[in-house]
Amino acid sequence: MSYTYIPLLDASTPTPPLPATEQQEKRGVVYTKPWVVELMLDLVGYCVENDLGGMLAIEPAAGDGNFLVPMVERLVASCHRHRRSVTECGGSLLALELNPEAATRSRTLVRSVLAQRRVSSDEAAFLSDRWVRTGDYLLEAPRLPAADVIIGNPPYIRLEDMEHSTAATYRKRYRTMVGRADVYVAFFEAALRQLKAEGVCAFICADRWMLNQYGAELRRLVTAGYAVETIIELHRADAFEDEVSAYPAISVIRRGRQGPAVVARAESGVERLGSAQIRSVLASGGRSQDDEALGRASLTAARVESWFEGAAPWPCSSPERLALLKHLEAEFYPLQSKGTGTRVSIGVATGADDVFVTNDAELVEPSRLLPLAMARDLSGGTLCWSGHYLVNPWNDRGLVDLGKHPRLQAYLKAHEARLRDRHVGKKNEAGWFRTIDRVDHALTGKSKLYVADIKDRLLPVLDRGETYPHHNLYFVQSVGWDHEVLGGLLLSDIAQFFVECYGVRMRGGYLRFQAQYLRRIRVPRPHDVSRTQAEALRRAFQERDRATASLVAFDIYGIDSLPQEDR
Repeated sequence: MSYTYIPLLDASTPTPPLPATEQQEKRGVVYTKPWVVELMLDLVGYCVENDLGGMLAIEPAAGDGNFLVPMVERLVASCHRHRRSVTECGGSLLALELNPEAATRSRTLVRSVLAQRRVSSDEAAFLSDRWVRTGDYLLEAPRLPAADVIIGNPPYIRLEDMEHSTAATYRKRYRTMVGRADVYVAFFEAALRQLKAEGVCAFICADRWMLNQYGAELRRLVTAGYAVETIIELHRADAFEDEVSAYPAISVIRRGRQGPAVVARAESGVERLGSAQIRSVLASGGRSQDDEALGRASLTAARVESWFEGAAPWPCSSPERLALLKHLEAEFYPLQSKGTGTRVSIGVATGADDVFVTNDAELVEPSRLLPLAMARDLSGGTLCWSGHYLVNPWNDRGLVDLGKHPRLQAYLKAHEARLRDRHVGKKNEAGWFRTIDRVDHALTGKSKLYVADIKDRLLPVLDRGETYPHHNLYFVQSVGWDHEVLGGLLLSDIAQFFVECYGVRMRGGYLRFQAQYLRRIRVPRPHDVSRTQAEALRRAFQERDRATASLVAFDIYGIDSLPQEDR
């Protein structure tokens, strides 16, 4: 990255020497290759053909000048082309760098570039001092003027790896820094808020924020007032001077209304195409006049007509899969729908399974035992109840009166200290014997589909109202759908496709089939499925015939096949 991060230390603390490459990466110091810099400058329109002297461009983490030097070269050339004096452009460019030594090196590089362009030494010194400032962009950004272009490679540093007071200051100033956010999240927020109307930010950094929970607030900020123009995944491309264990992507985001966006994936060798042809491929949605060169470089791209909304994840998928995903999302309906009375949720969490989960049918009053489905009960594709019960402290109105259930009262009293020690027990002194989640008695006795959390495939299993789900099971319950027909759709490759797009594979290749991913699945309305299609889906579900379920689903969704998933 083009940024040398030094934590804010007391004046008495000596500044550590510049570390070796491995330590530089840990502290955010990895530099961008020239072909990436040139491409990013072209993508944001920081080109000689435009009057760059009339703009303000900012590099928020200058490092040793990987972005700054080409920007100076382009600015000078633009001034000559548009008959501007370079010395009038002291307010056209600003680079900040936290490390004073790195800032000094950047000023030296700027003076060298200007000298080669026949700018006098006095003018070069004046401009280098104006253009390169020693400072913390995250602290100075709110006081800086609005910018036309903000471009660079912000550092990758976990907040827990930073000095505590510095991390706390950043969190206080930048509300998108939630959870285990990396400091680059704050750079995005600071840059986006600093843009003029129609101004553009282009960063190359890890793309994990597009999908993970800690990026939710940043995604919400982007979708609320900005337009994603281009995303280029560079996981396998040769983008940095050193090998890094990151998942980089170029993100181009403009302050304006969202329109169509281009998503692309670049493989090793893409730099051979050059910036002009890469941009041509992006503009054409993946087509190139030189298909052989494109194939060798393994550059794929697709144009999507709409972007995601709110804090929804931005799937890290191939351009072809993302384009299909957006098409299906535009044409079909969320699995969880008020119109069909379908909901997706998770089973009951107790906070003390050792107390509330039992296989002793005589433990308490029979009315206080609720048959409980566990993940292990789904093996084999059908529900095979293992005999576990929930010791149920709830009725339709709330917590039961223990005095009316003496066996339940005696049992829970024997575990009172354990139950009161839970967080939920401390918050509810009178209701110390409650489970974390309230039992939804409207769900008991109703048919529903169960989905286990961690699997390699989405395998819905039908419960005919015989059990209640434990918190390691998710369920789909509908008043509009026949559950076996819906189960056939969820068994298909298309339902799996949605989860693969949004979910993150764990070690071993397993996926998390959580409610947040299941709700992303799009389905037709029940009455849009013909009787023949419905019966075929029902049979496929009953026979666990995924191939047939997928063929019927392809017909319903109007597609021939699915692009392959990248592993």
